[in-house]
Amino acid sequence: MYIKTKDGKVNPSNSESIVPYVDKLPIPMTAKPINKYNSSYYHSDEDYYNIIMQEGYHKFHRDFPYTKMWMYNGVFPGPTIEARKDVPILVRWFNNLPNKHLFPVPHTLHGTLDAPDVRTVVHLHGAEVADDSDGYPDAWYTRNYEKTGESFTGKVYKYTNNQYGATLWYHDNAIGITRLNVYAGLAGFYILRDNLEDRLDLPKGKYEIPLMIQDRTFNEDGSLFYPEAQIVDHQASLPVNFGNVATVNGKIWPYLNVEPHKYRFRILNGSNVRDYKLTLSNGASFTQIGTDSALLHHAQTIESFLLEPAERIDVIIDFSQYAGQEILLRDSTGDPVPLGNEGNIMKFKVCLPLSSHDSGEVSELLPYHGIDSSLASIERTIHLNQRGTMHLLNNRMWSDPSTEKPEVDTIEIWHLVNHFFTPHPIHVHLGHFEIIGRKIFTNDDFDENGDYKFDINSLVPPHKYERGLKDTVSAEPLTVTTIVMHLKRTGKYVYNCSIPEYHDNDMMRPLNVTDRFIPIS
Repeated sequence: MYIKTKDGKVNPSNSESIVPYVDKLPIPMTAKPINKYNSSYYHSDEDYYNIIMQEGYHKFHRDFPYTKMWMYNGVFPGPTIEARKDVPILVRWFNNLPNKHLFPVPHTLHGTLDAPDVRTVVHLHGAEVADDSDGYPDAWYTRNYEKTGESFTGKVYKYTNNQYGATLWYHDNAIGITRLNVYAGLAGFYILRDNLEDRLDLPKGKYEIPLMIQDRTFNEDGSLFYPEAQIVDHQASLPVNFGNVATVNGKIWPYLNVEPHKYRFRILNGSNVRDYKLTLSNGASFTQIGTDSALLHHAQTIESFLLEPAERIDVIIDFSQYAGQEILLRDSTGDPVPLGNEGNIMKFKVCLPLSSHDSGEVSELLPYHGIDSSLASIERTIHLNQRGTMHLLNNRMWSDPSTEKPEVDTIEIWHLVNHFFTPHPIHVHLGHFEIIGRKIFTNDDFDENGDYKFDINSLVPPHKYERGLKDTVSAEPLTVTTIVMHLKRTGKYVYNCSIPEYHDNDMMRPLNVTDRFIPIS
C-alpha cells in the first residue's frame, strides 16, 4: 500500500508512499585519468586523476524532486576508480564545496572546536598505502586549501596498489565530521584488479556489477534528513541514524534486468549505522568468491551473509534457472528502526534473452595460505567501552597518546572485547587480517591487568562468509573477537569503529607502525 498526499504526489519523508522497483539500477561511471603527472617526486608515467568534491543535485527516485548532495565529480556514487595490482596511480582530491554544511555541525566533538565546518580528507578504505596517502583524520583541508589540519602533508595521493585484487571504496574521513560528509554523498568504489583474476572464468563486463547499499531518510521536500546532535553535559550526544529506505547505487529500491546467466556482484554496506543480513527471496544461494581484501582460496556456497558498515563481499548469483522470474534481495536483520518496504533492498528481473555463453564453474581462486598466528610477536587486548556519551577503545580518546605501536613486518594478534549489547565493526587502516574466532567472555577470561587470556581452542570459528583476508570485522556484542594481522609499512595510521557516528565521537585511536628493532649480536 502506497500512501500519497492529497495532491497525488509522493511524500519523500514517508517510506510507505514511495513506489518501489520503478527506477533502473544505475551502474556507477568509471573515472578516467586526465594525463600523466609531471613531477620530480613522482614518476611521470603514472596515471593521474582529478576528482572534485562539489555540491550538486541527484534524483533518488522517479517521483522525487532533485536532492542537494555533496558528490565526487558531480555524481553519486562517486566515479569508480579501476586500478591494476602493482601499477601505481595518482589522485588529487579537490575540495570545491561551499562554506556552509548541508547539516548542523556541533562543535563539542574531537577536532571540531576551532575547525571550519566544511573540511574533507579522503580515505581509501582497505588500501595498503604510505601514511601521507591514507587520509589521516587530521589531514583535512578546506576549499582551495585555505585551511588545513595539523597532519596535512600534500595535495596529491599516491596509491601504489601493492596488494591483492579486491573491492575497495573511498570516502571522506575528516575528524569529527565523517558521518555528515559520507551521509551527504562523499563515497565511491575503487576496484583493484590483478592478472590472477583475469585468468579465472568469472563473470565480467556487463555481468559484473558493484552494489553500494545505503539507507537514507528524506524530508518532505526531498532533501536529506539527518538528526541534529543533542548536547548532554556540554558534550554532543550523536544519534545513531537509521534511514527508512534502502538505496542501491543512489536509487531507492531499484530493479535490475538480468539474463539467465551468472552475475558477479561486489557488494558494499555503505550505510552509516545499519547492518544487513542479505538473502534472496526465492531461497537461492550465493557463491561467495571474495571478502573485503581478496578473493577466497576456494569459492563456497552460502545462503546468507551479514555486512556491517564498510564491509564488502564478492558473490556470484546464478540466474540461469530462473528465466521469467523476479527475485528480491532482502534484509532480515530486524534493526531497531525497521527498513521500509518490508526490508527489501532491490529486485532482479530475469527478463533479458541470453546473449552469451555462461562462465564455467568457479572453484579454486586465490592460492592463499593464511597468516600463521603462531608467529605473532605480541597480543593486544582492545576493550570497547563507554564513558558518558562516548564509545571508546581501551577507555582512551583520540587525543590521548598513542598506545598501539607495532613494529613493521611483524605479526600481531588483537583481541577485540566488546562490552556493548550491539555490534561494532572495527576497521584497521593498513592492516589486512584474518579472524581467528570469537568467544562470549566472562570476567574469568581476563588477568588482573584486563588482558585477555588467549586460548585458541576455546574460540568459535568465524562465520563462513568471513573466512579470508579482511580489513573490517564485526566485534559482536559481549564477545571477544580475535584477529591476526601482518603490518607491512611504517607510519601514522588509525584503527576505529567504522560506524562514523561513533568514531566521530572518539571511537578512534592512532596506530603508529614503527621501524623494526633488530638487536646487534
